[in-house]
Amino acid sequence: MQVLKQQTELTKLIRERRSIKKGYNNKMVTEETVTQLLEDAIWAPTHGMRQPWRFIFVGANQKPDFAKKIASTYPEERKENRENYLNEPNAILVVIMEEGDTQKKQDENFGATACMIQNFQLLAWEKQLGVVWKTNPHIYDPNVEHILGVQEHERIVGFLHMGYFDEQPEKKERIPVRDKFTTFQVG
Repeated sequence: MQVLKQQTELTKLIRERRSIKKGYNNKMVTEETVTQLLEDAIWAPTHGMRQPWRFIFVGANQKPDFAKKIASTYPEERKENRENYLNEPNAILVVIMEEGDTQKKQDENFGATACMIQNFQLLAWEKQLGVVWKTNPHIYDPNVEHILGVQEHERIVGFLHMGYFDEQPEKKERIPVRDKFTTFQVG
């Protein structure tokens, strides 16, 4: 017999959060809202307190120029598509991470940054702000890194597309933990 557990507010928030990829309404995502969310999101676990992240905010006023510049790095036949794609969200937050000087530090920095992004997504969801973490090919393009002023010891972890929305996507079930869980056996 399975015991029913009481859902906490945090459990509910984690289970209800969805990536919002499209269907944004016209409500503006402000720099102030994003920085307020980041003030709490950066309390993610971070090895050695390195806090290896930094951010570039692209609001509604900057988005057309930003989209055109990023799209310009694509082949001619894809430029218009990519420009339209980058203009879909209400705002974009570029997340840049310091690379580690060893594989261990690299992994730790990425883990910390991913935790921070999850915090940001949960906090945004709580405010009815939709977010999706995008890792399109342009985040690996040296030309995009140059456009965004990414330094030699940094890398783009993703573009967080953001926007307010009216319709919530359907929940997609997860594989049960028991299907992916074992106990170490001394052999």
